[in-house]
Amino acid sequence: MAVDIRVLEQKNEQLAEILTKMGKVLIAFSGGVDSTFLLARAKEVLGDQVIAVTAASETFPSREFDAAVQLAKDLGAKHLTTEVKEFENASFVANNPDRCYHCKSGLYHHLTRLAKELSYPYILDGSNQDDLGEYRPGLQASRERGVRSPLQEAKLTKEEIRHLSKAMNLPTWNKPSFACLSSRIPYGQVITKYKIDQLDQSESFLLQLGFYQVRVRHHDKIARIEVMPEEMEKVLRHREAIYEALTKAGFAYVTLDLQGYRSGSMNEVLKESEKVRKEA
Repeated sequence: MAVDIRVLEQKNEQLAEILTKMGKVLIAFSGGVDSTFLLARAKEVLGDQVIAVTAASETFPSREFDAAVQLAKDLGAKHLTTEVKEFENASFVANNPDRCYHCKSGLYHHLTRLAKELSYPYILDGSNQDDLGEYRPGLQASRERGVRSPLQEAKLTKEEIRHLSKAMNLPTWNKPSFACLSSRIPYGQVITKYKIDQLDQSESFLLQLGFYQVRVRHHDKIARIEVMPEEMEKVLRHREAIYEALTKAGFAYVTLDLQGYRSGSMNEVLKESEKVRKEA
């Protein structure tokens, strides 16, 4: 769908007005498309009254953490790193459908204390307008903690953010979507460090082969690979190497999902359960 430039300019200006009224902000910075654009735009509007904070955790790959640190440096932003211990949270490890709520609640509790210590009155995240149409229990946690989502408030969609990011020469404008590795494990199956390491090792291998958008879903002994449909032939070309790498990571079987990559595919079972419940 084509971007309406006039509407986009209005939204971008509205974003600037929202940030101006805040005056001084702390941004939860993952180095993804949304938080990078938000940080860059906030620096344009507020200058040194902006600080980015990136949290290291057991479910956030080191490659993503290192990239975020470098990106904040390249943007010339004030930047802090911190650490969260997700595996100490029993509600997170249990991996029920509200898993993301417990993860984000812990993170924002941590950032709230940090913001208070540093005298930053507002904490911002990179949630965009499209996130409102998906199952995102983490949004409830952000609201409870008073975290603001200015991209959402300005009604900016992911496509629009990519467009604006490209215009600002941000290297993340075409970066593939990413979610923490725990999102690859089916609800109800306990999250362990071993499973996270399996997923990290497997996805890192596929990314090294040059795949653009990759998910390895964890189904006990089965690895279910999701890539974009146009890259499925490439999976078959590297079939033996992929099988060897993923079985080395601990999987017994390696499969290719013929539907291809789609965001939140682990939530599909929730939708099906809800459909059955309504029909019962």
